Amino acid sequence: MATNEKTNTLINEAQNVIYAEIDRITPELRELSLDVRNMHKHPELGLEEHHAHEILTNYLEKNGFEVTRGAFDIKTAFMAKYTKGSGLRVGFCSEYDALPDIGHACGHNLIAVTGIANAMAMKALLEKGIASGTVVLFGTPNEEKLEGKILMARKGAFQDNVDVCSMLHPGPTNMNYWGATACNYATIEYRGKPSHAGGSPWSGVNALDAVCQAWVSIGLLRQQLLGTDRIHGVITDGGKAPNIIPDYTSASLGVRAKTTARVEELMTKVNNCFNAAALATGCTVDIKWRDVGICKNVIQNSVLAELYAKYYKENTGKDLPTRVEQEAQEVGASTDFGNVSALVPGLHPLFEIYTHEFPHTHGFTKAAETSKAHDGAMIASKSLAMVGAHLFLEKGFFESAYHEYDTIVPKEQRN
Repeated sequence: MATNEKTNTLINEAQNVIYAEIDRITPELRELSLDVRNMHKHPELGLEEHHAHEILTNYLEKNGFEVTRGAFDIKTAFMAKYTKGSGLRVGFCSEYDALPDIGHACGHNLIAVTGIANAMAMKALLEKGIASGTVVLFGTPNEEKLEGKILMARKGAFQDNVDVCSMLHPGPTNMNYWGATACNYATIEYRGKPSHAGGSPWSGVNALDAVCQAWVSIGLLRQQLLGTDRIHGVITDGGKAPNIIPDYTSASLGVRAKTTARVEELMTKVNNCFNAAALATGCTVDIKWRDVGICKNVIQNSVLAELYAKYYKENTGKDLPTRVEQEAQEVGASTDFGNVSALVPGLHPLFEIYTHEFPHTHGFTKAAETSKAHDGAMIASKSLAMVGAHLFLEKGFFESAYHEYDTIVPKEQRN
């Protein structure tokens, strides 16, 4: 049998195994998804996902995975691994943290079970001897604060354990090239000198003037920014009383852009605005950017993305928008998976859950718990799992994906 013919036979066999396995566990995953979502009507916030961590790791351990709980020095992170033979190490991510007040308004209950669906599908291939290698599922907490995967990466989670990594995210539409932006956040504090605002204002150094002047400077700066740049923030402390010259004010500010390099440029521009306001008012300023660093933009690997689109169309009859069409859309959202895609070839498609609601709304929270949304999650899982099958079985497929990664990801961002 010719090599291509043999590969096609293996791929067809893998497809039957993958689809059967995901169909078999779909009812179990539905129960897990609702359990993660409800948590006694109090979904768990970042780094507090103890119940989700327990039920997901218990399920994986019961199904034959080697599970490390509290992985990479994060209490609610985990790594589940299954190996049979030698070969490629294929990774997936699950998320399971919620948002304050509105719960799983980003559908992380679905992301949790799509990760498990893919891991179980790959395990079935390895168990049946169709493929050889390792599948790894990362449980990644605290995505909503854009920190979990960055902290895990600092401990070598991805670069030491997998050769490629992917995950899925629910949304109102289907996209395999969506442009998650890079971003960073800062806290800013001004300190001046208090004085009576009526009797002796000239004796004070006004910290409110400083933060207001900085805000105006940033507003003017926006005129010279790219259309894809974003600067947004709030004044968190503007003083305590109108008859006191404020000696302390503070603010929180975020910057976003299409690339990590552009975020670094914006950070310099913003720093200049805050420092200039301090100089003009005589205040001192303390600017603190996040300890975890920049949340990087997601680099979607086209080799993986085009194959995902092929299988998604087979499963749904729907063509995904072209790369050009998708890149023309300014999504504006960010995810810490961007930092994973800087370390290994990665893919992070959006899949529809049949709603017009956008994530981070009450409407999306409700949509993410429906049986229809779960069906959409399982369709996307089958499509992504087939990408995993090709990575294991198709000669040269991973090499093509890695060549693209090695060509387009700047060396200085691979950390």
